[in-house]
Amino acid sequence: MQNEVRQSILTLENQSKLTLTGVERVDAFSEHSISLTVNGQKVRIDGSKLKVLAFSEGSGSFAASGQVDAVKYSSQQGSSVKRLFK
Repeated sequence: MQNEVRQSILTLENQSKLTLTGVERVDAFSEHSISLTVNGQKVRIDGSKLKVLAFSEGSGSFAASGQVDAVKYSSQQGSSVKRLFK
């Protein structure tokens, strides 16, 4: 089951409500940034007054509210290079 990749769908409504599927875990959160792992890839949500509304590890569904300014996906190559030099 580890090789199974879930579908990931990102929905952003009026830059204030975000839902995301395929979330494996919430790595860190504050009112300015939320870090997630989605299908093995790091995702960072930046903004203000961010609040985690819901997260279900079983289904992979995630919801947050606040002012969303950016959603950034990390590149797979970047994480490999970081591990190489640690």
